[in-house]
Amino acid sequence: MAKTLKDASVTTANARKALAAGVHWKGLDPEVHLGYRKGKRAGGVWLVRWRSGVGYKQASIGTADDVIKEGTIDYHSAVKEARTLVEQARKDAAAAAAGPVLTVAAAVTEYVSARDARDSKRAGRDKRSDAGQRLGRYVLGQPGRGKQEDIPAAAIASVPLHSLKEGDLLAWRAGLPDAMKATTRQRLINDLKAALNASYASNRDRLDPTFPGIVKHGLRALESTEDDEPVARDNQILADADIGRLLRAAREIDQEQDWDGDLFRLVLVLAATGARFSQVARIRVSDCQIAAGRILVPVSRKGRGGKSGAITVPVGRDVIEALAGIVAGRKPEDRLLERWRREQRKGGIEWHRADRGPWQSAAELVRPWQAIRERAGLPDAIPYALRHSSIVKGIKANLPIRLVAALHDTSTAMIERHYTYWVTSGLEEMARTAIVPLVPDASNVVQFTVQR
Repeated sequence: MAKTLKDASVTTANARKALAAGVHWKGLDPEVHLGYRKGKRAGGVWLVRWRSGVGYKQASIGTADDVIKEGTIDYHSAVKEARTLVEQARKDAAAAAAGPVLTVAAAVTEYVSARDARDSKRAGRDKRSDAGQRLGRYVLGQPGRGKQEDIPAAAIASVPLHSLKEGDLLAWRAGLPDAMKATTRQRLINDLKAALNASYASNRDRLDPTFPGIVKHGLRALESTEDDEPVARDNQILADADIGRLLRAAREIDQEQDWDGDLFRLVLVLAATGARFSQVARIRVSDCQIAAGRILVPVSRKGRGGKSGAITVPVGRDVIEALAGIVAGRKPEDRLLERWRREQRKGGIEWHRADRGPWQSAAELVRPWQAIRERAGLPDAIPYALRHSSIVKGIKANLPIRLVAALHDTSTAMIERHYTYWVTSGLEEMARTAIVPLVPDASNVVQFTVQR
């Protein structure tokens, strides 16, 4: 027959002073007891024990406030700490019994594998995702390569998911490099948030229902970068004449570097549609509708879920005529814009054409774009300036903001946030058309003389 616990008087320092040396217990619930171990000298320490299977487990809490009050633990704090410690121990035991303990590192590794597989499928080749590169560097760590030193895993990587706290996430964020760009920082935070949420979705029976709230508040969005749309700056809004110079330079570089028109057509479609590179690269032959004078641009893959559909973007006849030559005779499902792949043949150092395929990454445009902007005399121009300029052109033409957003596959909130100057300028011009004269014409004013 189990012994009945007799509660010791341990609630005050005076009561504990009267106790004999040894361990004294007070029940917190039928299977959790707060202990006080009194030494032969003054003062004692707090303990906690709890039932685990057929026996008890025990842990130390800290020094009691018998003699010194500062830096010690009173009875009520000891009770609170005992309950917290037992709850965590039970969570640890339950997590271990359910299988291998889920950690932040395990969640991130599984997420990176899924992202790498998705990006590899889209590219048609093995590819490491951007998320994998970011999370590898700032969460999982990565081995050194060449002159690059080993990067150790972040402290948060080893934290079990069942004991993850908001403070763990905030501490990780605070430890990110100060020099990291705000947009890069937010993408990294979003990657970790997605990894943790994905793990919760797959292991809801093993994690506390409060887990999504911890992730939400610990990785809340930065106020200045709620989305990944770069902020438009004055020098990135190009006049029509500047865009023309870039296109002429693109045609010249295309011819000089033997691109067979592939480079020029890519830059032309970027300028004509204002779409992102990732969207333009996925345009199919059937999306270029010659007779209708329009291009159907696939929607962005940003956000949750598998989005499908296309955005109808009208373009000029000059653009259609430039693309007509690569549409005829091709399969409707083929990618509209392709480029030559080059390889070095065995035993030689010269590069030769191997086969043609679609553009795969914006990085393929980096070197030729450098030559294009230098030839055009616009050394600060970036490819994304073509998108910025297309959006601002629509705003200055007084198109409804909702239409401008729809044509560029974004939101009105993003337009208003990042293009405020041009929105307000356009509205001012529209507002001026509603101005009517208020001051009367002095020539028609009749003056009356008042007789006194």
